[in-house]
Amino acid sequence: MKTVILIATYNERDNIVPLLEQVFTTVPEAHVLVIDDSSPDKTYELVQNLQQTKYMDKLFLLQRAGKLGLGTAYVAGFNWALSRDYEVIMHMDADFSHNPKYIPQFLQEIKTNDLVIGSRYIKGGGVLNWGLVRKFISRGGSLYSRFILGINIRDLTGGFKCFRRKVLDSINVNDLKSNGYSFQVETTYKTFLNKFRIKEIPIIFEDRRVGQSKMSSKIFLEALLMIIKLKLTLKPKSSTRLSS
Repeated sequence: MKTVILIATYNERDNIVPLLEQVFTTVPEAHVLVIDDSSPDKTYELVQNLQQTKYMDKLFLLQRAGKLGLGTAYVAGFNWALSRDYEVIMHMDADFSHNPKYIPQFLQEIKTNDLVIGSRYIKGGGVLNWGLVRKFISRGGSLYSRFILGINIRDLTGGFKCFRRKVLDSINVNDLKSNGYSFQVETTYKTFLNKFRIKEIPIIFEDRRVGQSKMSSKIFLEALLMIIKLKLTLKPKSSTRLSS
């Protein structure tokens, strides 16, 4: 299945080249779209150089006008992919917290599922190099989301995900409302509501190697409020299929 991997970047100059090289070494048949929000550190220049010198037919760049947010970056990437003939659309972080070694497992599982989620909170998953506060926020956010939305997905806030094209066509990506970490909850919840088959696979999430986390109290509060909004405006369907 023709696959594209979306990577949203903002000031990831120290990470982007080794990450792309590892991705293409792991899955040489895949394509990658980098969505860069005009990074002040000029991450996009490194991507352009790799396009011209090494990965001309497999690496693509979507450069946006400024820092417009993670959610809108992925929506732009989804639209780019859907306007082409990709059957599978993945997304992952640019900072090595999502290890490319897991990508082949995603691509294997997506053959029999509609959404595959890299989960920190099922057996075999976990996190490395996080403090207690970060662990509490992440796990608490997933538990809160599961409780409010009534959905049995262990890791609702994770951003290492793989969709079949038909899922993104069905959930109408241009109607997604979130623009922070709640974006991950919203896409999974709408996939659930549309009765698609969802599978979680275990991953070890390692805190970024270099650079600074984009998490902030504003993003966290937005996520808490968005979960309630999703619950009030959308209703789950009991026939949704979850894969263990």
